[in-house]
Amino acid sequence: MNTQPCLFVVDDDDAVRDSLGLVFETAGLAYQTFASAECFLESYSPEQPGCLVLDVNMPGLDGHELQAELIRRHIHLPIIFLTAYGDIPMTVRAMKAGAVDFLTKPVSTELLLDRVQAALQLEVNTHAQANKGQALCNRLSGLTSRELEIMGMVVAGLTNKEIARRLGISHRTVEIHRAKVMEKTGAPNLLELARIYAACRL
Repeated sequence: MNTQPCLFVVDDDDAVRDSLGLVFETAGLAYQTFASAECFLESYSPEQPGCLVLDVNMPGLDGHELQAELIRRHIHLPIIFLTAYGDIPMTVRAMKAGAVDFLTKPVSTELLLDRVQAALQLEVNTHAQANKGQALCNRLSGLTSRELEIMGMVVAGLTNKEIARRLGISHRTVEIHRAKVMEKTGAPNLLELARIYAACRL
């Protein structure tokens, strides 16, 4: 899987795709261009981080419809709309749906690169946070169902005696399970255990 952030340019105008490609290549940024929203959807892998530089008015699926389709597929790719025919209602619609920016052509190279770099950094940070959360959740993979159950009660603030009473087991058995939970998760204290629990939304 390629984890290098990439710019995805979707515009039906050949000249626009070529000029944007030249700008991004000169800036040392990885990019791919697509002549239609449909072509982009066919080739894009949700695991690939990046930023979508998207035209609004295109044959077939237009920019707004592509944005809606990505939302439907739970693909949270930062989108920068770049169009020659923008207006306030169009901008509001795009931003309300989650676009990170809405630029009107012609746009200066400096401004475009500034916005693109900001969007890419946002994407990198988002992926890093997701990976961190996954790493935390991986710590729970060795827990038994009983240990997970007890972990939830511990995080909720129940004492060993209260847990034992609720589960109908001995106080000593709870202590053993609790110790195993701390050992397997690598949590040095209850605060860290609660953080792991919250990150995995158990």
